[in-house]
Amino acid sequence: MKKALAIILSVLALDQISKIWIKTTMTLGQEFHITDWFIIHFTENVGMAFGMEFGGEMGKLALSLFRIIAVIAIGWYLFNITKKGAENIVIVAISLVFAGALGNIIDSTFYGIIFNDSYGHVATLFPEEGGYSSLLHGRVVDMLYFPLFEGTFPSWLPIWGDKHFLFFNAIFNIADSAITVGMALVILFQKKFLKE
Repeated sequence: MKKALAIILSVLALDQISKIWIKTTMTLGQEFHITDWFIIHFTENVGMAFGMEFGGEMGKLALSLFRIIAVIAIGWYLFNITKKGAENIVIVAISLVFAGALGNIIDSTFYGIIFNDSYGHVATLFPEEGGYSSLLHGRVVDMLYFPLFEGTFPSWLPIWGDKHFLFFNAIFNIADSAITVGMALVILFQKKFLKE
């Protein structure tokens, strides 16, 4: 359990420190070019992955509650497999997924009440006038942007022919990265997971 806790606490600390730093030093849409292919770009995700929304305010509430239930289930699973002496790779993968999911839940649960908005000004932590939204209606802070290369699809390609593309155009955070790495480990080492 110590290994799982170390991973979870490390990911959560990196994730929340980076998000709070971005939120309290940058305005929405502001960016810093570290290199041509690595940009810190502040955006907020109001819904699911890639900014998709789910049924307005009630959808946001349902999504937040679903995420909380899912994290509780993942946490329970992680606790049980560590007690049973699961292989290290299984513990690492599930810990990463759990930590990433929890990191994003913290944003969507609390950021709306502890920050004011970031439109045209830097947000304040615990503003006197209150936050920009209510409990469970916060937005997830994203900032990591890696536009590695761009081009035009060949004209002979159905549907996308002659259309411009940019790879990789998603903007994400450390929590998203932890979930992705954890799920990649699950896929790569699926035989060990099926054993568990």
